[in-house]
Amino acid sequence: MKIALVCPASLPATQFGGILFLFVDIARESSNCGHDVTIYTTDLDFANNPKTFNKNLPRVEIVDNFKIKRTHVWLTSNLFFINPGMYFQMMKDCPDIIHTIGVRSFQSYIAAIVAKKKKIPLIVSDQGGLTTHPELKKGSMLKRLLYKLQTPMIKYIVNQASKIIVANEYEKQIFLSKEIGLKEKIGTPNNESKITIIRNGIDLEIINQKPTEFRKKYGIDKKFFLFVGRFTKIKGLDILLQAMNLIKNQPELENIRLVIMGVDVEKM
Repeated sequence: MKIALVCPASLPATQFGGILFLFVDIARESSNCGHDVTIYTTDLDFANNPKTFNKNLPRVEIVDNFKIKRTHVWLTSNLFFINPGMYFQMMKDCPDIIHTIGVRSFQSYIAAIVAKKKKIPLIVSDQGGLTTHPELKKGSMLKRLLYKLQTPMIKYIVNQASKIIVANEYEKQIFLSKEIGLKEKIGTPNNESKITIIRNGIDLEIINQKPTEFRKKYGIDKKFFLFVGRFTKIKGLDILLQAMNLIKNQPELENIRLVIMGVDVEKM
């Protein structure tokens, strides 16, 4: 089967975060099962920011047993990357099935258009924040306006989807909300049966690797709490810091440290 995986960013742009790693894992596992897998994405490059696009990255690259096809981003607004070339790639390749992640993206919109024109099944995933992202209500007026303008695009994508994959019940309810506007269609499964919960998995090959001597590497000689992620309110880091500040003088925490690891791509 020819599987198209559509994502706003892929390797080597590891700073993009969770959905990138999820799709690389899916590509690797699917290709190992004998499928012809291609990730269609942008040319976001490895950097501690979301703005470095590199025309010199290979347009087509083979990683493990799957391919990555990149097209250049001509316009960007926050994390909304516009790369029209991806449309022509996918129309030419004509995959058997399309799986897109990150509904609030130009790439998912292109995937939905191609799926409709080619009559290809479309699978949609989103890793939270579709209607609950803090900046939807607390961002600048311009950002809130831009997010509002994306609403028709989001409704088009989710209603074009043959199946919607969510990680938990919370995300399922987001897709069933009136805000998304998931429509009932005559002769098709109802909205709830269109959504499937698939819990996030664990790559056992990574888990089974030789453990890193973390304490020795970073000179930590006490017990610690570890935070790994982007330095942003979206990840709840501000709440974690507030909570630690409230309890830092408790006797139980006298020999415990908070270790924070990650990047601050939003301010670069």
